[in-house]
Amino acid sequence: MSYPTWSDLSSSSIVPPLGARQAPQLHPAAVMVSAEPDVRFIRSSIGKLASQSFFNSTLMTDDHGGICIAGPYIGAPYGTMLLESLIAKGARQIIVLGWCGALNNNLGPGDLIIPDLAICDEGTSRHYAALDADLPVTRPDENLSRALADMIRKKGETVHGLPIWTTDAIYRETREKVDWFMDKGAAAVEMECSALFAAAAFQGIPITALLVVSDSLASPDWRPGFKQKQFKTMRRFACRSVVDLAQSLSHDQ
Repeated sequence: MSYPTWSDLSSSSIVPPLGARQAPQLHPAAVMVSAEPDVRFIRSSIGKLASQSFFNSTLMTDDHGGICIAGPYIGAPYGTMLLESLIAKGARQIIVLGWCGALNNNLGPGDLIIPDLAICDEGTSRHYAALDADLPVTRPDENLSRALADMIRKKGETVHGLPIWTTDAIYRETREKVDWFMDKGAAAVEMECSALFAAAAFQGIPITALLVVSDSLASPDWRPGFKQKQFKTMRRFACRSVVDLAQSLSHDQ
C-alpha cells in the first residue's frame, strides 16, 4: 500500500530545496542537459563559463548570455531534484535537452521532438500532480514549446510535436510494453520528462523539452543510432538551439 500523495499536494515540504545551504540567485533562463556529451559540447562552444559542482552534476553560468546550464543527469528523481534546486536558485523558465528512443518507423536518428505530453511511467510525478488513473500524463508549457519550435523552424530544420512515454526502467522496455505505449499514442521513450513537467507545473514555472532521437525500438530488434552522422549533427544543432532560446528569453526579461 502506498501513501496517497495526491492528498497533500498543498502542503509544504519539511526539507527545502538545497537543504540549509545558501542559494545565490541564478539567471532566470535555465537549460537542463541530460547527456554528458551534450554538456561537453555546450561548454566548448559557448566560450568561458563559470562552473561549479551541483550535486552529482555541473552548474555552468554564462553572464554574457544571461543563462545557466545544469547537467548531466539521468532518471526522473534526480532530474527533478536538479529542477527544484534550479528554481530555488532563481530559474524562472526551463528548457530540457535530452535523447529519446523512437517507437515508430517514421522517426529515425537525429529527428527532433518537442513533446506535447508525456505519459507517466515513473514514480516521481505523482508527488507533484494528481494524475489520471487510466492514463496519467503531464504536459509542458505551450507558449515556451511554441517559441522553441518556431526557433528551430526558422533555422531551417523540422521538429515534431508528439506524445512521449517516460519510464524508470530502460532495460525493461519489453516488446509488450512498447506496443502498449505505442497504442496509447507515444512516439518515443525517455526517462525524465513526465516528472520534470509535473514538478515545473507544481512550482508554476514554464518548461519545455527538446529531444533528439538516438535509437529505435519500433522494430523487433533494438536499433541504436548513436554513431550515425545525422544523430551527431542534430545533437549539436539541438545544443545550439536550446542555448539560443535561453539567451533570447534572458534578453527579453
